[in-house]
Amino acid sequence: MAKDVEVAEQGEYSAKDYTDPPPAPLVDVEELTKWSLYRAAIAEFIATMLFLYVTVLTVIGYKHQSDPDVNPTDAACSGVGILGIAWAFGGMIFILVYCTAGISGGHINPAVTFGLFLARKVSLVRAFLYMVAQCLGAICGVGLVKGFQKAYFVRYGGGANELSAGYSKGTGLGAEIIGTFVLVYTVFSATDPKRSARDSHVPVLAPLPIGFAVFMVHLATIPITGTGINPARSFGAAVIYNKDKAWDDQWIFWVGPAIGAAIAAAYHQYVLRASGAKAMGSFRSSA
Repeated sequence: MAKDVEVAEQGEYSAKDYTDPPPAPLVDVEELTKWSLYRAAIAEFIATMLFLYVTVLTVIGYKHQSDPDVNPTDAACSGVGILGIAWAFGGMIFILVYCTAGISGGHINPAVTFGLFLARKVSLVRAFLYMVAQCLGAICGVGLVKGFQKAYFVRYGGGANELSAGYSKGTGLGAEIIGTFVLVYTVFSATDPKRSARDSHVPVLAPLPIGFAVFMVHLATIPITGTGINPARSFGAAVIYNKDKAWDDQWIFWVGPAIGAAIAAAYHQYVLRASGAKAMGSFRSSA
């Protein structure tokens, strides 16, 4: 691998054994003529569909098993519990990111795609197509759940994200912002080429910390919002469930993740990687 020259904080030059990929063009029309773009979009569609199918089915199954009317003697201890639901979400992200990372990057989340777009990791064309595929995949995934669990789907809330009673909309929005920040920050850190080169002796599989981030955020925020941090997940469930409460709170699960992803992208690119400072340093050294 060719070594580049990096401007150190003290103004000195040091060799680096990694190569940053060039920024993606804002609009790459030529990309629309490439099969790889549509293959990646199909991968995002299928992955998001499978993600919603397994996770929403887990949520509904737990609510059915812990329903006092169904299991009056031991309802509180029945089913997988919040811990099991968090594992379902985190585990599926680990599996699906691992399966699709080499094809589409394994976003499976419009917030992740938005953060990577802001960091110039993907073009506007690719980001838009990914988001559409993710939302359609989410709708189909929840639709499959309703088809298989029609008797329980509406009764147990359809897996839709809603703000829990006792919490203000500001609290719900804050939970979504912070939760999405944790996820997108982890995505940037796990896929950072500088980190991969520096820690090459530590064989960490990138999907693993990403899946764990999803798991931990779910443990913290399921009691507040049911945990969105993925607008496609919230949108797909709202479309199929189609109740007023899910739609009234829907903005929280778009605005919160968008803000959290933007903050994570800015923090990683301009604080941790100091992209702005490096650009200024390179400009001054060439002047």
